[in-house]
This record gives sequence, structure tokens and C-alpha cells, in this order.
Amino acid sequence: MNSSVIHSLLNLLNKGKGCIGAGVLVLLAFTGAFAQGSTIANAKMDATQIALGDQARLFIEVQSDPAAGRLQWAVVPDTFNNLEVTDRSKIDTIKQGSRVVYKQRLTLTGFDSGVFKIPAVVFSVIPTTGTPYTVQTDSFNLLVQTMAVDTSKAFRGIKNIIYVKSTWMDYIWYIVGGFVLLVLIIVAIIYFVRKQKNKPAPKKAVLSLQDKTLQLLNQLEARQLWQKRQVKEYYIELTDIVRNYIEARFNTPALELTTDEILYKAQFHREMQPYHALLAEVLHTADLAKFAKFQPLPQEHSDAMDKARKFVDTTRPKEVAPETNPAPTANTTTITPPSTENTNPRQ
Repeated sequence: MNSSVIHSLLNLLNKGKGCIGAGVLVLLAFTGAFAQGSTIANAKMDATQIALGDQARLFIEVQSDPAAGRLQWAVVPDTFNNLEVTDRSKIDTIKQGSRVVYKQRLTLTGFDSGVFKIPAVVFSVIPTTGTPYTVQTDSFNLLVQTMAVDTSKAFRGIKNIIYVKSTWMDYIWYIVGGFVLLVLIIVAIIYFVRKQKNKPAPKKAVLSLQDKTLQLLNQLEARQLWQKRQVKEYYIELTDIVRNYIEARFNTPALELTTDEILYKAQFHREMQPYHALLAEVLHTADLAKFAKFQPLPQEHSDAMDKARKFVDTTRPKEVAPETNPAPTANTTTITPPSTENTNPRQ
């Protein structure tokens, strides 16, 4: 409490003012209180002395009228005067008529022995009218002391560690936990092993005869034989690929036949007949390059490769979509004939 105010009140008490003296006694009953205007600040401690590392609590209470002014809560540092604030409660608010009571608890501790002062907690008030002012609680002294030692008794040495014999029951939960973990591991292993056994093997993509043949043609083109002046080798491999395809696709011994014999059979073969002209252009160009030492133009090399691809790609068997009541038939494949337009200027 402000010392000048206390001094004035004591003077009045000494002069025999009974009613005022009674009022002073009432005010002094609220230890640690200071009031100005409509705001009152109180504080109290639950202990005046503690042992090193022990705790004491400081209870703060402020009564204020929100209509009369705005209260700004005090800022208490984490450490002060060798004391530390280890915990702060939230600020509780209690409505009492037109006034509001704010409460907070601070937990303090100390790790040095001695008497340390807890300073007054100062609050600022900004009234709705008039000059801002402050209110504050009382300050307190806190004694922090070490443990009492009986110096009349002799000093004793530090005792050795005493080991307590343990039994298997001390490890029962470790045993149960390990057993449960082992069971879970075994179950998981059995589950994944069975899952792998029942998992169907991935099916390898099976290329059709046409796709395999087109791959061989692409590989031949990538080697760029005719660009390297290996024209004869280029056409030998090209016709070998085409002849092998004819044997596999049309069941005709093309590797054993001459070009004319192949074309003769193709002319009367029900499936090969639509591709006779296209096949003739590829084989005749190849024969000229292989046997007549004819040098085709670069465009003719590319045309021979394109026509070979076209012959292979357009002779794919196509399945006929089943009808609602399909009639029995021996052949379920159809062949789409290519364009028979002659693209070779020499034919």
C-alpha cells in the first residue's frame, strides 16, 4: 500500500478518530491491496518460506469496473530476484454485478538460498474520462532455504547401491508382448506367402505374326544398309523377311520358290490374290537390285520398304463379330485387300 496513504491513516487513528480507525483496520485486513478510482488490486502468498527447488504460489486478484475504464494486465517476467515463474494459470474472469473480478495464479521457485523480494505487480488503468493511472499489489519476501542438517550427529558415508533380486514375474509383460509380436510376424509371413502362391503369373504379351514381321522390317530400316551403299544386302534381307512371312501366313513354301513362282501361286491363291500387284512390285524391285546390278533411286528403296509393310499389315486376319444366331461357317476370317494402284513407274 502507498506509504503516504498509510501514514495519513495512522495519524488519524492516533488522534482518536474512532470511526476512521475502524475503517483503517478494515482496509489493513486486506493485505497487499491498493485501490485508486474503481479498480482494486490484491495479492497473497500461500507460503513465506520454501526449500530449494520447492514451490510457492502467488495469487493475484483485481476488481475493476469495465464501464469506468479499461484494465491492462500486468507483465510479470519469467525470472526476477533469483526467483523463477514456473507456471502461470489462465486469467479467470468472474462477473459480480457491474464489476469484474480477474484472478491469476503464479507458481514461483528458487534455486539459491536467501530472502528474495517479490515485487509489487503493477496494473495500468485507462479510464473512460480522466488521466490514466496505475494500481498495484503489495510486495512480499520469500525465504528460500536449504535442508536443515543436524550437526550434532556424525557424518555418514554414501551407501552402496542395493540390488533387488528380480523374478520372471517382473518381466511378464515383456514376455507376453514378445509372444504376441512373434505370433503377428508368423501370421503376416504365412499370409504373404499364400498370397504370392495364389497370385497369377503375369501374362507375357504375345506378338502377332504381323507385329513380329513389322518389327523385323523396322530393325532392317534402322540399320540404313542402302544409305551405306549396301543395296544388295538390303534387298536380300527385305525379301527374306517377306518370304518368311508368306510361308507362315499363307502356308506357302516361299523360301523354295522363285519370284515368278511365288507370284504365280499368289495369282491363284484365294487370300493372296488381292495382294498380287503389291507383292510383285516389292519382289521385282528386289530382283533387279540383287541380280541385274540395278541401282534403285533412294525413293524406290523407301517405297519397297513401305510396300512390304503395307503387304504385311493389310493381311492381318480379322475376326468376324458373332451374330445373334450365327450360321455355321468354316472360315471366320476376312482379308481386306489393299489398293492395287501401281506406284512403280517401271511396272
